[in-house]
Amino acid sequence: MGMVGGGRGAFIGAVHRMAAALDGQIELVCGAFSSNPKKSKLSGKDLYLPANRVYKDYEEMITEEKKLPLGERMDFVAIVTPNHMHFPPAKMALENGFHVVCDKPLSFDLKEAKALVKLVKKSGLLFALTHNYTGYPLVKHAREMVASKKLGTIRKVVVNYPQGWLSTFLEKTDQKQAAWRTDPKRSGIAGAMGDIGTHAENLAEYITGLKITHLCADLHSFVPGRKLDDDGSVLLQFNNGARGVLMASQISAGEENNLRIQVYGEKGGLEWSQMEPNTLWMKWLDKPTEMVRIGVGKQSDHVLNHTRVPAGHPEGYLEAFANIYRNFAYCVQARLANKKPKKTYTDFPSVEDGLRGMEFIYKVVASSKSKSKWTIW
Repeated sequence: MGMVGGGRGAFIGAVHRMAAALDGQIELVCGAFSSNPKKSKLSGKDLYLPANRVYKDYEEMITEEKKLPLGERMDFVAIVTPNHMHFPPAKMALENGFHVVCDKPLSFDLKEAKALVKLVKKSGLLFALTHNYTGYPLVKHAREMVASKKLGTIRKVVVNYPQGWLSTFLEKTDQKQAAWRTDPKRSGIAGAMGDIGTHAENLAEYITGLKITHLCADLHSFVPGRKLDDDGSVLLQFNNGARGVLMASQISAGEENNLRIQVYGEKGGLEWSQMEPNTLWMKWLDKPTEMVRIGVGKQSDHVLNHTRVPAGHPEGYLEAFANIYRNFAYCVQARLANKKPKKTYTDFPSVEDGLRGMEFIYKVVASSKSKSKWTIW
């Protein structure tokens, strides 16, 4: 793996490195860790990389790595930069024969997202987007419960992602994450809805297997001086006629990362929370509520393949993130060996999922500005 971004002071870069390393299938061999060449070199030194594999920018990294023989060069690029710098290295990597893992959202704008979909299809290369919440074992179990019709036809989806960390004008301080995530020049056209609303949208479509077809949105910025939305609510319609509600907020004071989804069908419902990821609640019309725990009772091989520790041991964010990296690594290995990967390892978010996320952002912003009730997706 080669990495773009994620140098000293970065949050998500370290998460990607830990997740990639968890299964011993991926080795970080090079990087362009900062737009500042000196900082990139120092970051590479922190990670004990040889100086000649730490590059001043992503252009140099991709150019020089391509010159190295197979088995020595990087096999794929992990992009962990702010949103406005997702597209350029992804484009160059794909054009030069390297697979890509990219942090979400897919790109800075919709035009770039559509271009990446075309590039991936043209190149035939692998592309993974780190919508990490899909990596949780019980999220996959929930998806199977819906797909097997245990709940009957889905009628209602409620998904909320409240945070409280931007309840104040934090971007005026030296807080790096707040500075770029609230800057439309680096984050894009949406704030909270682009940052965490896309996670909620992706989780709702992943678990239900449905697609959002219409939405009605209200976005707002509560903190004076903030340039992008810090709170939003969206009414949803799905392609089977189901209705839904999505809320994404970064000014919900006291909340941490309380992503929570409820799905209701004709026969019953389910509920899962990222704050308690080892538990899935199943609710029924004709019998008592059931508590499903990781590794307890009968679960499919696919779910067990994404379960890492014995029942009763905490399993969470990094393990879910690592499931995406592990699956991607096995698919790359299969590609290098001219083999077909096992189906269970092909389960990771794709460039098409990334395009859905970008379309969602644009439709929500358009709906919020419109005087019409519904916006067709």
